[in-house]
Amino acid sequence: MTIASINPATNQTIQEFAPLTKDDVITAISVADTAYQDWRRKSFADRKRCLLRFAELLRADADEYARTITLDMGKRISESQYEIEYCAKIAEFYAHGAERFLADQPMEVEGVDAYLHYEPLGVVMGVMPWNFPFYQVVRFATPNIMAGNTVLVKHASNVPQCAKTIEELFSRCGLLRGVYTNLFIPSEFVERIVSDARVQGISLTGSEPAGAAVAALAGKNLKRSVLELGGNDPFIVLEDADLDEVIPQAVKGRMVNAGQSCVASKRFIVVESVADRFLTGFKEQLSELKMGDPMDEATTLAPLSSEEAAVKLQKQVQASIDAGATVLLGGDRPDRDGAYFNPTLLTDVTPDMPTFDQELFGPVATVYVVKDEAAAIELANQSSYGLGGSVFTADVQRGRRVAEQIETGMVFVNQPTRSQAELPFGGIKNSGYGRELSHLGILEFVNKKLIHLGKK
Repeated sequence: MTIASINPATNQTIQEFAPLTKDDVITAISVADTAYQDWRRKSFADRKRCLLRFAELLRADADEYARTITLDMGKRISESQYEIEYCAKIAEFYAHGAERFLADQPMEVEGVDAYLHYEPLGVVMGVMPWNFPFYQVVRFATPNIMAGNTVLVKHASNVPQCAKTIEELFSRCGLLRGVYTNLFIPSEFVERIVSDARVQGISLTGSEPAGAAVAALAGKNLKRSVLELGGNDPFIVLEDADLDEVIPQAVKGRMVNAGQSCVASKRFIVVESVADRFLTGFKEQLSELKMGDPMDEATTLAPLSSEEAAVKLQKQVQASIDAGATVLLGGDRPDRDGAYFNPTLLTDVTPDMPTFDQELFGPVATVYVVKDEAAAIELANQSSYGLGGSVFTADVQRGRRVAEQIETGMVFVNQPTRSQAELPFGGIKNSGYGRELSHLGILEFVNKKLIHLGKK
C-alpha cells in the first residue's frame, strides 16, 4: 500500500509514510480501549478544556495547517484557511455544548418517574475522506471525544500529512494517549478493527461502494455505523428567481473545492422560461474561472485531488458525450502539468446515459431544462442519491413547499447546500444514514439508557 503526499498541482511526491502492521493495529486498539476506561470518567470540564485548547492550537498556526491541506490535496489556499477556522468552531461548539446535549432527559409519562441517561460506548472508528481532510475528521472526532469515547481514524491515503498533523494537534491539546489515534493502514485492515469486540462502531465518509462494504461489515459484527456517502444534489431554479443573484450562487455551489464536495450543487434544474438566460450567464461566469497554482490567492479553479481523480472524471464526462450529451463549455483537460480539469457545462443528459445518476466529482455542471415546478421536483427526486439540494425562488414560502417535496436529508432555499456546526448534516437513499454535526451528531455513538425509578 502506498501512503504518500503527492502535490496535485505538480503531481510531484512530497513525502511517503510507512503503513502499520497488523500487530501495530492490535496494539493501537488496546491502547484506545485502555484510554477509554479513564477518559469516560473525565468530567465534561476536563474534556472541554482539551477541545478548547485544540481550537486555540488550530488558530495559532492556521496558515501552516492550511498550507498542509493544499499541498496534500490541492484545495485553494483560501478554502483551506476557511476549513481550519471552521474546524476550530466545531471543536468549540461541542466543547461548550456537549454537557447540555448529553444531560439527562426526563421522560414525560404520566405516573412514571423515568429518564434517559447518555453514556459513551467505547472505542469508535472513523474512515475519513480526502476532500476536506481536517473538517471531516474534526466533525467525527470532537463529538465522540466530548461524549467520552475514544477514536481510531483511518484517513485517506493521499492526505497523510494532514492525518499526521491532526494526531499531533490532539496530542498537544492534553488528551490522554489513545483517546485519538491515527492509523496509516490499508483498507483491508478495517475489517480486523471492526470485528474486535472492543470497537463499538464505525463512521465512514466516502464512496457508495465503500459505504456498502462498511455497512455489511458493521451489520455482520452487530456494530453501530454512520455513513455519509455521495451526492447528486439538485439546484432548482424556478421562473420567479432573480438570476442576477442565482447565477453567482450556482457557480459557487458547483465549484467549491473544485467541485469535489458531496454536497456541491451538481444537477441544475431550470424552468424553461428562464433557461436560456441562466445558461448564458452560467456559461459566461464558469468560463471566467482562473485555473492556476492553488497557493496563489488569484487562482479561482484549483486542480483535482489527484491524477487518478482527473482521469476518472474525464472518462465519466466522455461517456456522456459519447452517449449524446451536448458540451457547452470544456469537457476535457488543459494542456498543463497537474491534476487539472477544465470547467465543464453539459446539457441534453438523459436518464439512459451512464452519468445521469453518477456523482461527478469535479468542476462539471449538468443543466436540465424542465417545463414547470412539478417537473423540477420530479426530476430532482429521480436519483439514487439523497444528500442535499437547493431551490431558488422569489417566494420563500413557495421555496419551503418545494423543499418539503425534495427527497434528500437537507434542502436549502435560495442558497447552495452547506454545513454549519449547529445544523444536522446527512442524507437518505444511497447517500447514507445517520447525522453528523448539531446535537444529533453527538448522539450517534452513545448509549441512550433508560433509567426507571418507579411510580411518581
